[in-house]
Amino acid sequence: MGMLDGKKGVIFGVANERSIAWAIARALRHEGMELAFTYAGEALESRVRPLAGSVDAKIILPCDVTGVAQIKNVFDALKAEWGGIDALVHSLAFAKKEELKGEFLNTTREGFALALDVSAYSLVALTRAALPLMEGREAAIVTLSYYGAQKVIANYNVMGVAKAALETSVKYLAADLGPKGIRINTISAGPVKTLAAMGITGFKGILDMVETKSPLRRNVTQEDVAKTALYLLSGLSSGVTGETIYVDAGYNIMGI
Repeated sequence: MGMLDGKKGVIFGVANERSIAWAIARALRHEGMELAFTYAGEALESRVRPLAGSVDAKIILPCDVTGVAQIKNVFDALKAEWGGIDALVHSLAFAKKEELKGEFLNTTREGFALALDVSAYSLVALTRAALPLMEGREAAIVTLSYYGAQKVIANYNVMGVAKAALETSVKYLAADLGPKGIRINTISAGPVKTLAAMGITGFKGILDMVETKSPLRRNVTQEDVAKTALYLLSGLSSGVTGETIYVDAGYNIMGI
């Protein structure tokens, strides 16, 4: 018997087997949750479908979160198949590679708008679409951030601004969702070798710094983050909402 037997959850943001979202999916499935997955584009579909199949997922749908139509299609399908959902994992972020190097001062208007749309506003859009399926189920939402939302990280640039918007969005959404019995929290994960992270100029240097300076003297793994997501999406965290929880080997507490 798993602690999430009978529960239903949808995962946005799996890119490959190294994705944090995939580690979260495996942790949820291990505890009995039935899962649905989305993908953005044919290239990601070819990666996501085999992974979803390995955890017995039957709902695997396209979703471009920059538009309305595919978001609606996803939640219409979930309503038709399940009636409701208990968990939503938002692990979506994007910025053009050229925006993730050099000075933030040179961020383009187009690049700024795109990063904020995909990385922050998508949480608002997905939450609004999920709400009718979550009410009355003590449901929970988790999204993923990074320390660059709070402090300047070289080359993180517009993504840091987007993650700051994401973390603040979680607070406002928590205030809206709380009276409806729905919780939402952020995990600020330490640097992890994922497809998205490797696009950041100088990423290896960030890994080396965390390993040297963090209290635990190591980098975190996808599984470390997934354990915290499991906590936040289960009844174990029934009194927690609107929070940003750091899973970064303690790096964020350190000063000079």
